[in-house]
Order: sequence, then structure tokens, then C-alpha cells
Amino acid sequence: MSRIGKKPVAIPAGVSADIANGVLTVTGPKGALTLSLVDDVTYAISDGTIAVKPANDSRQARAFWGLQRTLVANLVTGVTEGYTKTLLITGVGYRANAQGTNLKLQLGYSHDVDFPVPEGIEIKTPDNTTINISGIDKQKVGQVAAEIRRWRKPEPYKGKGIKYRGEFIFRKEGKKK
Repeated sequence: MSRIGKKPVAIPAGVSADIANGVLTVTGPKGALTLSLVDDVTYAISDGTIAVKPANDSRQARAFWGLQRTLVANLVTGVTEGYTKTLLITGVGYRANAQGTNLKLQLGYSHDVDFPVPEGIEIKTPDNTTINISGIDKQKVGQVAAEIRRWRKPEPYKGKGIKYRGEFIFRKEGKKK
């Protein structure tokens, strides 16, 4: 039995959910998100909640049960609060600057990196070494953060690079004489 799947997802005031043609659509103050429904799981909207249950007793249905409930909860949270990831840049001369639909990164390469901001994502740079990525789709926010981080991952000797806020970089001791 899935402990997560047993809990119904509460729909807050100002949010509406609708199931049509195998697609769950959740609309809220920040926008609308959709989720393709899986056949092995049944979905029911009643009394301000969305209940997710396995359609049969197969192994695959039980495997999808908790996942689908979490994806539904992510939709509801996304359209009400949204998601934010913060990246921190460490290194001499490393900086970032948001310019309209592009993010300009100076990361020690011979050229500046221009990262195009995808649709539905908002990037802000409160200072030269901080990047705030926000949006309503949790997967898309995390993917954009990972793509930006991929340009210069933190290295273990000096800690230079782009890291997530709160991420611990395991430091190594340098070469001894």
C-alpha cells in the first residue's frame, strides 16, 4: 500500500480541476497545467479533493499510484504558489546577468554564454552571483536550473562553479609536497 497515494490532494479555494479525454487540467491564479492520466490509476474529484487509487491489483498499478498522486499535488502547488530554485555562482570573475529573454553568463570561458530562457520560466538576478529561477511547472524549473548548472559544475578543490542554494560541495585537499 502506498502511504503517499492514500492521501487525497486538497484543492484550495480559487483552483479548479477537470478531467476530460484522459487529461487532468488544473487551473489557478498563476495559470493552468495539464497531466496525461495513466490507465492503471483512477482519479476522482469530489468535495474539494482529488483522490488517486490503483485501477487494479497489478504491480504496475501499485507502482504508479504514489507517483501519480505526487504529480497531481505538484500541479496544484504550481498553480497556487509556483516553484523557485536558486543558483549561486562562486569564482573570481564569474557572474550572471538577466537580459530580457536571455541569461548572460560569464564563467571563465573565452566567450560569454547566452542561455535562452524557455517559455513559462522567469529568471531574475538580484546580484551578479545569484540566479533565481521560478515558474509553475516543477519539472521545467528543475530542468532549466540543471541546464544552467551544467555550464560550470562546482569543482571539489576550490569550490568554483554554479551550485544550488543549500548544496554541500565535498571539498578535497590539494596536492601535498
